[in-house]
Amino acid sequence: MPTPQLIPTAEPFFYPGGRVGCLLVHGFTGAPTEMHWMGAELAAKGFTVLGIRLAGHSTTISDMLRCRWWDWLASIEDGLSILKGATDQVVVMGLSMGGALSLLSAARYPMSGVIAMSAPYELQHDPRLPYLRWLHWLFPRVSKPTSGWYDPASAEGHISYAYYPSRQIIELNALLAEVRRSLPEVKVPALLMHSRHDGSVSPDNAPRIMSSLGSTDKELIWVENSGHMITREPARFVALEAATRFIRRVSSR
Repeated sequence: MPTPQLIPTAEPFFYPGGRVGCLLVHGFTGAPTEMHWMGAELAAKGFTVLGIRLAGHSTTISDMLRCRWWDWLASIEDGLSILKGATDQVVVMGLSMGGALSLLSAARYPMSGVIAMSAPYELQHDPRLPYLRWLHWLFPRVSKPTSGWYDPASAEGHISYAYYPSRQIIELNALLAEVRRSLPEVKVPALLMHSRHDGSVSPDNAPRIMSSLGSTDKELIWVENSGHMITREPARFVALEAATRFIRRVSSR
């Protein structure tokens, strides 16, 4: 019997429900696990929910190294195609890089609305970044912060790769450049959520995204009691309530 490739508990998930669908997108080096609680709660409210696994994630870093940013976008396109057969309307919602990908997909694919949580507008300034394309062979990995959690207990069961591959930081940087170019093309209703205590993606990113969005129906919600991982921290209940209210509003049109 072949050995499973996916990390246990990091699998994609699907909850069939009503004719309004929610496509959930996890973050850079993360896994569908970080979206699972919110997905289960949205399903309990009657929505059809699909939590996708981005290409190269939830397996091994060597798989991720083979991916380009458009492979991650293609994962969202796959999810939209799956939900198309089970729903009449879809709202795409993502965390961190998943939020950036959600915004980019809203500029390219039909949907009823988009939710981006803890999404980056650009990477934090680092003098090494312009040279990383040539230096990533010498410095193949970037360490992750030892703790970016507002509530350390929320980290229990969290799954992600142990470090950031330098090669994929290049892809993330290219992805964000494409997102910035595409934000004016986002015309669907948009909801942004960001923690004031986010130590991974500076809160300054949220208003920059907000001002660049082409949608006239857009809102930015600041959350407390959370670090970067809004969907797992105590603020997840606030995020769930805001997301539910938004999904119901845009799908009732």
